[in-house]
Amino acid sequence: MRFFTIFDVIKDKANQLGHTEDEMYALLKKEKINKKDLYAFKESGIIPTNEKLLNGILSYLEMTKVELELKLGRIPAGFEEAFLRSSKDIAKLLEERNSIRQEENNIPPTIQPYFSSDFGELYNGNCLELFKLIADNSIDTIFADPPFNLDKEYDEGVTDKNSSSGYLDWYYKWIDECIRVLKPGGSLFVYNIPKWNTYLSGYLNGKMNFRNWITVDMKFGLPIQNRLYPANYSLLYYIKGEKPNTFNVQRIPLQTCPHCGKEIKDYGGYKNKMNPNGITLSDVWSDIYPVRHKSSKNRKFNELSIKLLDRVISMSTNQGDVVLDPFGGSGTTFAACELLGRRWIGFELGNCEIIKDRLENKDQDQKLFDKVYEEKNKLFPDKVKELRKKNGLWIDEDFR
Repeated sequence: MRFFTIFDVIKDKANQLGHTEDEMYALLKKEKINKKDLYAFKESGIIPTNEKLLNGILSYLEMTKVELELKLGRIPAGFEEAFLRSSKDIAKLLEERNSIRQEENNIPPTIQPYFSSDFGELYNGNCLELFKLIADNSIDTIFADPPFNLDKEYDEGVTDKNSSSGYLDWYYKWIDECIRVLKPGGSLFVYNIPKWNTYLSGYLNGKMNFRNWITVDMKFGLPIQNRLYPANYSLLYYIKGEKPNTFNVQRIPLQTCPHCGKEIKDYGGYKNKMNPNGITLSDVWSDIYPVRHKSSKNRKFNELSIKLLDRVISMSTNQGDVVLDPFGGSGTTFAACELLGRRWIGFELGNCEIIKDRLENKDQDQKLFDKVYEEKNKLFPDKVKELRKKNGLWIDEDFR
């Protein structure tokens, strides 16, 4: 496993030595390191600058600072030239070990779909195993909404409690699989909290082409003590290759007051140049609302808005293209694909019966979908247009 924090390196050493957590802390205390000192490095990849603290950690780990940096996946400062000079030897060693692992892992499993429709197939199981079913360069778009590692229950018996290093090590493994199966020019969207997507963005920058860091406004979040109020999710958008095979412009209505219909932003002399199909979508999405009401939810756990998935899929694919979602959840991606005429492949570790029921009974999703399209590609939805007319405000027809 690769490591991202000193805390996780220490925990791994304790496991190797057969130490309990209490024994680990007792031994570190002898090195004048208390629990509070250690917890400061639980979610950070920083190496301490305090020499006494660092030396105490190195003593417990029985390694040098250079070894610690290598353990954290870094080239130690001052060793860059030596590392580059030895790159052939390092590459040879890694390739030998990797070829053995590939021989073990390249046997595709024999797994039947849990559910099939005219458009797609749903598989029940671990995504890292199920990715073996997918051929290289075969997928047009991948949308992934992985567990956020917040110690939450996502389904009956499916939780996401892991160390930072364990989580990121797993994260990068399935991301590598996403890159493998995407077609050249294919699109990857990853939805997560900003904390984890900062790591992922750094990783992806060496493997794919960055398009956008999309900020999705988080409605009704809760404040966290001693931190800024968390008000957004991040949606990373990368492509495999120089340019996307498909990019369909998405347009949204002008933002207006729900009471009087007046536009929130003053467009002054530009209003006669406004596109009647709406304004071009930016990388800040403030119009995606969480699915909270029981009548709109398909399960008691978190569920994504079909509006979000319609936008992602409509933007990056055309009818007949293939969309993959490795974390099916409640099946919103697959429902959107069915309604948009896209082929799909889905994985889900938890309860697939929820998804199956949803896809066999699409009436609720069709209603939500129709509501999305009442506003899509219109400068003013019909209800807003009537309100503006009533209050003597301009509408796009005034300038035609």
